[in-house]
Amino acid sequence: MSVFYITKDGMDKLQEEVRYLRNVRRKEVAKAIAEAREKGDLSENAEYHAAKEEQSHLEAKIVEMENKLANARVMDETKIDISKAGLLCKVEVLNTKINKAMTFTLVSEAEANLKEGKLSISSPIGKALFGKAKGDKVMAQTPAGAVEFQITNISL
Repeated sequence: MSVFYITKDGMDKLQEEVRYLRNVRRKEVAKAIAEAREKGDLSENAEYHAAKEEQSHLEAKIVEMENKLANARVMDETKIDISKAGLLCKVEVLNTKINKAMTFTLVSEAEANLKEGKLSISSPIGKALFGKAKGDKVMAQTPAGAVEFQITNISL
């Protein structure tokens, strides 16, 4: 996994999720395994096998999250250039086809959340916007087809 940039808020959420998985979920899964083990024959105990499988998935997720943490770098917001759309920039666009204004904050894939308006720079629209300036028109290939946007503003 290569280095990726993240906001301070994103880093805090990532660290909190790892703490939760290590300290809370591990105990819950261990308890479920112990309870299933008490029910007798492990070879035919579906609850035991399900709990062990959940433990395996949990441990894999913890390793994945720890790797993300190890490769995450917090962006210094004071050094962000807003003359072009880039990571952590809030980009206001106009969908020229339907004449609708939208605002996206460009973030790494790890922080993407469309409900919060956080758009991954590796998404089709994020790729189209990245590196472009105010006034530029861009074409993004989305699952619904090609969409044209005009960048109306870039800020933090």
